[in-house]
Amino acid sequence: MRMVSEEQIQAWADEAEQGYDVEALKRRGRGRPGRGAEPMQVVAVRLTAGELSALDAAAAKHDLTRSEAIRAALAHFAA
Repeated sequence: MRMVSEEQIQAWADEAEQGYDVEALKRRGRGRPGRGAEPMQVVAVRLTAGELSALDAAAAKHDLTRSEAIRAALAHFAA
């Protein structure tokens, strides 16, 4: 856990009092970036601790996120 200093709190307060550019904040967007025009669905999968560990190790080896590794494995399986 990171402690926040009084100076940082004051800096945030000063920034808020100056106001924000609402249009710039809206352009930034919220949430995860999309993966294209196609709608996506979330699918829950149950994995054992060993399977999850192996998945995370394989993802790290290939510099992928867990989700990217699962999608790559499904693409390979379905090919």
